[in-house]
Amino acid sequence: MATMESLIVTVNRIQRACTVLGDHGGDTNLPTLWEALPSVVVVGGQSSGKSSVLESIVGRDFLPRGSGIVTRRPLVLQLHKTERGLQEYGEFLHLPKKKFTDFSMVRKEIQDETDRMTGKSKQISPVPIHLSIYSPNVVNLTLIDLPGLTKVAVGIPPAFLLGQPESIVQDIEIMVRSYVEKPNCIILAITPANQDIATSDAMKLSREVDPTGERTFGVLTKLDLMDKGTNAIDVLEGRAYPLQHPWVGIVNRSQADIKKNVDMIASRRKEREFFASSPDYGHLASKMGSEYLAKVLSKHLESVIRARLPGITSLINKSIEELEAELSHLGRSVAVDAGAQLYTILELCRAFDRIFKEHLDGGRPGGDRVYGVFDHQLPAALRKLPFDRHLSLQNVRKVVSEADGYQPHLIAPEQGYRRLIDGALNYFRGPAEASVDAVHFLLKELVRRSIAETQELKRFPTLQAEIAAAASEALERFREESKKTTLRMVDMESSYLTVDFFRKLPQEVEKGGNPTSSSVDRYAESHFRKIGSNVFSYVGMVSDTLRNTIPKAVVYCQVREAKQSLLDHFYIQLGKKEGKQLAQLLDEDPALMERRQQCVKRLELYKSARDEIDSVLWPDETHPTAC
Repeated sequence: MATMESLIVTVNRIQRACTVLGDHGGDTNLPTLWEALPSVVVVGGQSSGKSSVLESIVGRDFLPRGSGIVTRRPLVLQLHKTERGLQEYGEFLHLPKKKFTDFSMVRKEIQDETDRMTGKSKQISPVPIHLSIYSPNVVNLTLIDLPGLTKVAVGIPPAFLLGQPESIVQDIEIMVRSYVEKPNCIILAITPANQDIATSDAMKLSREVDPTGERTFGVLTKLDLMDKGTNAIDVLEGRAYPLQHPWVGIVNRSQADIKKNVDMIASRRKEREFFASSPDYGHLASKMGSEYLAKVLSKHLESVIRARLPGITSLINKSIEELEAELSHLGRSVAVDAGAQLYTILELCRAFDRIFKEHLDGGRPGGDRVYGVFDHQLPAALRKLPFDRHLSLQNVRKVVSEADGYQPHLIAPEQGYRRLIDGALNYFRGPAEASVDAVHFLLKELVRRSIAETQELKRFPTLQAEIAAAASEALERFREESKKTTLRMVDMESSYLTVDFFRKLPQEVEKGGNPTSSSVDRYAESHFRKIGSNVFSYVGMVSDTLRNTIPKAVVYCQVREAKQSLLDHFYIQLGKKEGKQLAQLLDEDPALMERRQQCVKRLELYKSARDEIDSVLWPDETHPTAC
């Protein structure tokens, strides 16, 4: 089992890691570990003695003092008990290699670091300052000091003179609430005994967020400044304002002691003597004072950490899974080396190409629409061709009559046949071109969808646009080649007619008729009708042929080429680009880059925290003191 010391020290380290990696709560954009860590938050109104309580617990005079709002950033104060005889020192997280043995310099650095973040305009900031104090005169404990609650920003110049926001009073309350509302927060509510507790800012706020008093420790300061003949026994014994934890009384240093720089250890001694010799509080002396308060808080913090550890571990593991999944979705960061960048671009192109082929070959929808062009659109277009009008009796007579000029044909109207067939076959150019265009637009749509569905490409809008342009250019070339091929097939049907078809036509046998009718007129009309019928049959045969061969040509020249060489020209151009041009293609969305960096940092934090907790729960067998 982990010791109290190791648990608190572990949480201390995790808190420091949180601050370093930008997790100090309030960020709903990413999982937060900070808010899951148990902490003791010091809450009190201005002039409540809050700073004196902290300094008394530490045994050192180290906090900035002054009128008005002095604390303007959260101060995470981590106390580490050391062996007797070792020198006391403070260390800031933002100055990790500098040890402060002069605690007046600690005070100055707190003030300076506050001003660095907020400027000297009295604004507040939620970004915490981390201060670790190593001393034999402390217990292992972490406290978070927050700006003092106030109804009016008293003791400071008007807001407009300092550039201070007029909403500073509300801003402070919002910040304090953001800490004390968390179920893992232990509230140290500081109230001066010489004021009406009913109006105490700290107690009013703690009652709101912790009505049962389960998370609140009440601290009564300035007991020695109460009016003569009065005391705070009813409060300290839990009758006036009952909490689930006992109230603790504190006697602060007097202003005279502060001015004389009276040693804090001596002040602790004077505090003990006050309670021991007091007729009112003597019976409570063993449970009063800053030293007792520190021990109680340390013990309670350890128990809360122990109780919450399984939940913290579960949160860490879940968050690691979520962050790793998101990072996988966002993709790895872009390399700076030109060779690696070229490799990345080719990988992205291959990912797009794979999805594009899935649309054509099945697995993703879209390829079936290409088949729909051949199975529905082409046959429908062929059926709508105006052969009835072209091969009507009037047109056949006209074409056949005109074909021979001044010399009528003697036996068979050869030129008439050919001209009728040429005219009819010319109509097939329309459906042929329409099929090419229809497949072209479908392929363009599949390219657009494939780019949108290539998750890896979402990071790179410039590369997306380049791939889309290259694919569109390639499809245009394929369309032109396909159009030439299909029209050539139509022209081939015109250039050489299938002779066997006409040789196998049944010969016309004239069977008698009405002897009173003109045999010449009757022969002429039936002859023209027969010519029209023969040409229609031949055109029908060609139509059946083209219905099968046009799809073959379109697929060969467009679909097959798109599958095999859609980006070939783009790859050639890539090989000619320099490193700077490649980097421009991988110009990521800045918001996406920022998100990845945030996730990487947060993942680093969670893995570090997991290791810290594991080292406590499953210590090395060579270090038995950790159990």
